[in-house]
Amino acid sequence: MDETQPQKSPLVPERARGNLVAAVVAALREQIVGGRFAVGDKLPSEARLTETFSVSRTVIREAIATLRADGLVEPRQGAGVFVLAPAEPEVRPFQVVDVDKISSIIEVLELRTAVEIEAAALAATRRSPAQEDEIYQAEAEVRALAQEGQPTAQADFRFHRAVALAANNPRFVEFLDMMGEASIPRARLEGTGGQHSSDSYIALISAEHRAIANAIAQASPDDARDAMRNHLSGSQQRYRSLLRGPAE
Repeated sequence: MDETQPQKSPLVPERARGNLVAAVVAALREQIVGGRFAVGDKLPSEARLTETFSVSRTVIREAIATLRADGLVEPRQGAGVFVLAPAEPEVRPFQVVDVDKISSIIEVLELRTAVEIEAAALAATRRSPAQEDEIYQAEAEVRALAQEGQPTAQADFRFHRAVALAANNPRFVEFLDMMGEASIPRARLEGTGGQHSSDSYIALISAEHRAIANAIAQASPDDARDAMRNHLSGSQQRYRSLLRGPAE
């Protein structure tokens, strides 16, 4: 039986070498993903691919190497190149937070506390006027959304990211960006009503954010540390209370 052949691309011979490789990769990838080559199938031989795409063996080898790096194929010595099953999506660190487990929420908050206390202290001594203004704008946005009964997690993240930016050490921002939405567990809890949507809760969160912003604006690293510690430690207690529900 003849080998299954990939579909030809008439544009391939007209491209420079770098583009030739990319074109062959794109064509084979499309046919693998599209099912022309199923998992476990053997790709046509190097000679057949060279003929099909009208390119050199070097181009084919580089294209196969790219597909291998992407986890789509596996060259087997003496046997050929075979199509692999798609890899399971990689779970990024900090992206799995089980809101049904108090321990999972608290773990995130404890980690944030360890990092963000120092970020706040550095922001108090390093922030620019523009960064200070961004912190206050984010604080005001959280308060306004909460008073309107709108979700606040995104604005809350903006506030904490603004503090991290004001530390003027890019690693703090990279840390928060890596955590993403998981750094504000309330994103998964909003809309459930209860304590976190009450006027007293809104006032409490606003006061804590304002204290952080004021300490940074007043260039007081010790006060900034204390304000951030108070905010995140308080959050831990509030999530314990919220997730456990009212006492019977």
